[in-house]
Amino acid sequence: MKKLKIIVADDESIIRLGLKTMLTELGHETYLASNGREALNLARTIDADLALLDINMPMTDGLEAAKVIGKKHPMPIIFLTAYGQQDLIEKAAQLPIHGYLIKPVNERDLAAAIGVALARFNEQQNALREAEKLREDLETRKIVDRAKGVLIDRGMGESEAYQYIQRKARDGRTSMREVAEKILAEGQK
Repeated sequence: MKKLKIIVADDESIIRLGLKTMLTELGHETYLASNGREALNLARTIDADLALLDINMPMTDGLEAAKVIGKKHPMPIIFLTAYGQQDLIEKAAQLPIHGYLIKPVNERDLAAAIGVALARFNEQQNALREAEKLREDLETRKIVDRAKGVLIDRGMGESEAYQYIQRKARDGRTSMREVAEKILAEGQK
């Protein structure tokens, strides 16, 4: 596993230092926070690879910090808490987290949780990119179809209109979407 930049947020200094020691032995770089607000500040200022958050912390708790980090600074998040109550687990499951460990944790369990969290986060990011590409492709198809409609209204057949857009894109070394958008803009004049 490559060296990671990991935010560790826990209000207990002994826990923070113990996690720092374990993570350093695993070859990672740690950034320590004593509350959720400090964790959010670190997420904003460093290019972290992962966050380990305690749930119950002063100022901003781990639940709120995870919500904000998930939206503004997406990264794998693992809750590390002394609490295993079902209601906390259910709240955590509604958040963009990738692991939940009950304290005390050992180095082996921590390493495994980090590996799984990274894999799940990468899968999630790939799925989001794929969904965005599909949305973009669908939007492009709609724009090209509307441009074909303009060309058909000008007297071209459907196949001829499509080939015209293709040829213009190839000749202009541009995308079919750009050609279609130009045709639509000209059609509105």
